[in-house]
Amino acid sequence: MSIADMRRQYSQGHLTDNDLTDHPVDLFKQWLGAAIDAGIPDPTAMTVATVDAEGQPSQRIVLLKDYDHEGFVFYTNLGSRKAKELNDNPRISLHFPWFFMERQVRICGTAQKLTTAQNAKYFLSRPKDSQLAAWASQQSQPISSRELLMTQFHQMKEKFAKKETPLPDFWGGFKVMPHQIEFWQGGEDRLHDRFEYTKQADNSWTTQRLMP
Repeated sequence: MSIADMRRQYSQGHLTDNDLTDHPVDLFKQWLGAAIDAGIPDPTAMTVATVDAEGQPSQRIVLLKDYDHEGFVFYTNLGSRKAKELNDNPRISLHFPWFFMERQVRICGTAQKLTTAQNAKYFLSRPKDSQLAAWASQQSQPISSRELLMTQFHQMKEKFAKKETPLPDFWGGFKVMPHQIEFWQGGEDRLHDRFEYTKQADNSWTTQRLMP
């Protein structure tokens, strides 16, 4: 079968005006909770899109680690491609692809670095091997082989075997402060339901339905 002929109907539900909340994060909380309860793989996985100095977009998958009415939090190596691009251009887009539920959430905003205290609180809550992996990997930098990466990881294991793993100064989090959030629910015959929230100057949110 040609991939051009691959298609299916979306029929799991609708999104209506009555489903909307005053603040988009409250609706996001409902949808994330439903994704978790449904047992779909990696419900907190999201695409993070950034743009480099030449205007080239770049995307990758990371895990959402916290959120509230102010924004959405993820962590990374501060020397990584995404962190460097956010230092030059803090504009960012997030995307949650809950395909199993025929839902998507798209978020546009700006990224702000978390404080050292916030970074340390989360870093020290991670499993020991995840902490060590952060020390072993200079994210986005070239490496000659996986064997070398594993050697560096085991060196970190030996170095911190009998003591607490400290917070690396090259590792931390970003909080994405949204100004626009779109909720997408698949519909039959490609007549999807789309609602877009836009933040106003007084911090309130307006909504509008978008054509599919």
